[in-house]
Amino acid sequence: MPLVPANQPQLIRSSQKDEYYQNCLRNNANEAFQTLAGSKRWLDWRKEIELLSDLAYYGLTTFAGYQTLGEEYVNIVQVDPTKRRIPSRTRRGLLVFFHTFVPYLLDKVLICIENELEAGEEGAGRRVASSPWSPAVWLKTWVRRAVGQLTEPQRKACVPAVFALQQGLTILHRVHAALFYISGAFYHLGKRTSGISYLRVQSESGDDQAIRNSYRVLGVVSLLQLAITLALQLNNFRQRQRARQEWKLHRNLASSSPQPVDTVSHRPSRCILCLEERRHSTSTPCGHLFCWECITEWCNTKMECPLCREKFQPNRLVYLRNF
Repeated sequence: MPLVPANQPQLIRSSQKDEYYQNCLRNNANEAFQTLAGSKRWLDWRKEIELLSDLAYYGLTTFAGYQTLGEEYVNIVQVDPTKRRIPSRTRRGLLVFFHTFVPYLLDKVLICIENELEAGEEGAGRRVASSPWSPAVWLKTWVRRAVGQLTEPQRKACVPAVFALQQGLTILHRVHAALFYISGAFYHLGKRTSGISYLRVQSESGDDQAIRNSYRVLGVVSLLQLAITLALQLNNFRQRQRARQEWKLHRNLASSSPQPVDTVSHRPSRCILCLEERRHSTSTPCGHLFCWECITEWCNTKMECPLCREKFQPNRLVYLRNF
């Protein structure tokens, strides 16, 4: 019977079926380990248990040369880039490695680096409160040793770099999903990296091209949505940078001249964010007053008034120079 490339709906249904059985295996493994070792050790090893469950699932199916339950469900088979042979054991091993171990390692490393950079020198002498046999302890020790060799300016420069890398991975997954909708070749980054695609037995229905065209439209729409999202994020980033520059311009200004005691007592002079005497008073569009530094830092996370929750853009803040 003729074999043709699998289309997008079949690959998606296969992946969803595999995820269902992977979650069942993870839940059973987590429940068994928690019952035998206790909740404390289960919390330390939870990610590793999920990794071992995924390795077991793909090791007994893909690496052993069998179809996964999802592939069997939609009747598709893996092929190498020639589309004439079943992938070799080495190629299947690379697929399992990139599909399970690499995401786990990236997530662990980036979280450890982010925590160590935020801790700075205060966390240099801190001991890791975890089981000495946990892989997280070895990873944290190695990351702490590497971060400890950096100077303070280098640490500050690495913080946005780590954040950009995390956001870049998210954007990479979204772009890859959009390309899959358009081309219909690779649904997972691991399969694209290892060069493994799928074939299926050709069906008698002639609506395959219509299905692929509909998914191509979905892919184009996904790319358009991603472009709009990136444009909005870039605009918000520029506004935050503008707010920081304005703060740097005004941070060295002299504090407001002291007012007589009787006039000060008639209005509150404390900032509700830092609970200290208000410095460089700044007004939101709704009329509430805060320190310039406090409200600009607040706008980095939430562009709304801390008191009344009115939404506004950071460029609408009004610095009261002589207030």
